Amino acid sequence: MSPVLAGVLQLIALVAALALAYRPLGDYMAAVYSSPKHLRIEKVIYRCIGAHADAQMRWPAYLRAVLAFSAAGVLLLYLLQRVQGGMPLSLGFASISPDQAFNTAASFVANTNWQSYSGEQAMGHVVQTAGLAVQNFVSAATGMAVAIALVRGFARSRTGDLGNFWADLVRGTVRVLVPIAVIGAVVLVACGAIQNFSGIHEVGQFMGGSQQTNGGAVASQEVIKELGTNGGGYFNGNSSHPFENPDAFTNLFEVFLILVIPFALTRTFGKLVGNVKQGYAVLATMGIIWLGFTALMMWTEFAHGGPALEAAGAAMEGKETRFGVGGSSIFSVATTLTSTGAVDSFHSSFTAFGGGIQLLGMMLGEIAPGGVGSGLYGMLVMAIIAVFIAGLMVGRTPEYLGKKIGTREIKLAACYILITPTLVLGFTAASMALPDALGSMLNTKALGAGSHGFSEVLYAFTSGANNNGSAFGGLNANTPWYNTTIGLAMLLGRFLPMVFVLALAGSLAQQKPVPETAGTLRTEKPLFAGLLVGTILIITGLTYFPALALGPLAEGLS
Repeated sequence: MSPVLAGVLQLIALVAALALAYRPLGDYMAAVYSSPKHLRIEKVIYRCIGAHADAQMRWPAYLRAVLAFSAAGVLLLYLLQRVQGGMPLSLGFASISPDQAFNTAASFVANTNWQSYSGEQAMGHVVQTAGLAVQNFVSAATGMAVAIALVRGFARSRTGDLGNFWADLVRGTVRVLVPIAVIGAVVLVACGAIQNFSGIHEVGQFMGGSQQTNGGAVASQEVIKELGTNGGGYFNGNSSHPFENPDAFTNLFEVFLILVIPFALTRTFGKLVGNVKQGYAVLATMGIIWLGFTALMMWTEFAHGGPALEAAGAAMEGKETRFGVGGSSIFSVATTLTSTGAVDSFHSSFTAFGGGIQLLGMMLGEIAPGGVGSGLYGMLVMAIIAVFIAGLMVGRTPEYLGKKIGTREIKLAACYILITPTLVLGFTAASMALPDALGSMLNTKALGAGSHGFSEVLYAFTSGANNNGSAFGGLNANTPWYNTTIGLAMLLGRFLPMVFVLALAGSLAQQKPVPETAGTLRTEKPLFAGLLVGTILIITGLTYFPALALGPLAEGLS
């Protein structure tokens, strides 16, 4: 079987699996977030945290709860790292330095999971399980809660109530993430991923000699890493490490975990607003972009020229032979079009245009299908922009799902889409202007290092501000400058958009429905899906094209 055919068959199998899971999972999540009943374990959790789960919250109260919970998470995870040296099961590792502890705490709470350290050489079992793994669950549940709050803004009328954050957080964790994670962990263990609390020990190597390695609760963290679109690996090799991702089947299974909830949430959206066709329109938009990027990435990597590469079958540098070009391309696109950041290959070793596709995927806002929760609310904001543009074309007040998109709504949507580019381009420009920051680029003497080095810095801040977490190799990001600035980019890139999303949800929930007329734009039709795709690509292109021209485009054309 040719590598190209193998890659195509993997993609077909993945699409089939996602299609089978779409309806039952989407309907189940709609039932979870609309149920008036609480499970017994949920009631225990509410009593422990002092939450009144049935109390309705307006958007300021919902936002305060999100920020307070996340701030507590940053503080607790920071302290856990700072005292690691004195805790049991630390594997002899020292406490984490202040700047790196801040960066890591901000990263995992912001659902970014950017890692400027090697996990197996820095973090003990307690930090990995009680700190990082816990945030993998609750940061994902927070994103889902904010998305559901925005959906309620469309579904409700003449009220500012958006539900209860604590109930949404607990339900998303207990009823959605934990059950799927348990099943997924069993699958990974059965396929060869490790799950233990062993210490550091010597293991033999195929070519002779030995090396030190440590065990850990890897399978359980790996599954929520992908399911919650987090991305931080137990080992420095991330999902290319055989303990995390043993073979081609687990590789495809992990891609399935990355994509299944973000895609299924479009069904949840359609059910909660009372029109599943609206969910299909959003799904079609996400699917068109994802399939287009995947096909383009596979073509770019398989078509890369040169005798050595042709003999190898394609651009195999930096890719695992057990996954191949097809599997690595599918994984790469899935992880950069979502806020996952997990990698099963060396992103910096992709072709220049392949690296550009990875960058562009994050620059879209990671909305196809995007992160757990964040992908849906990001796409809905873009839908508001699209109906506004359509309204300008025909001279009619724009409407979406029976709600008028007025001055307040479009200002909030505009602020949302401007935050991330401001962070990415601002921090990248500052880094390129500072000698110490430039000194972190390790490829300064390599061919094309000017454009590639710029791409490394641009990728780092794009990944951080978009809450992705993956990285180009060649940039030493474990410095006070990058730990601090990328940490700030992650926090601001995560929580400032949530401010505008929740304010938008509150504004929509206060409106009364607008009757549908002959002039109403049918947002469930293919025409609107095409308009939405064009809007996304045009806005991203106009914003980032100059930066892309200096980086991957310049390198690819040189």
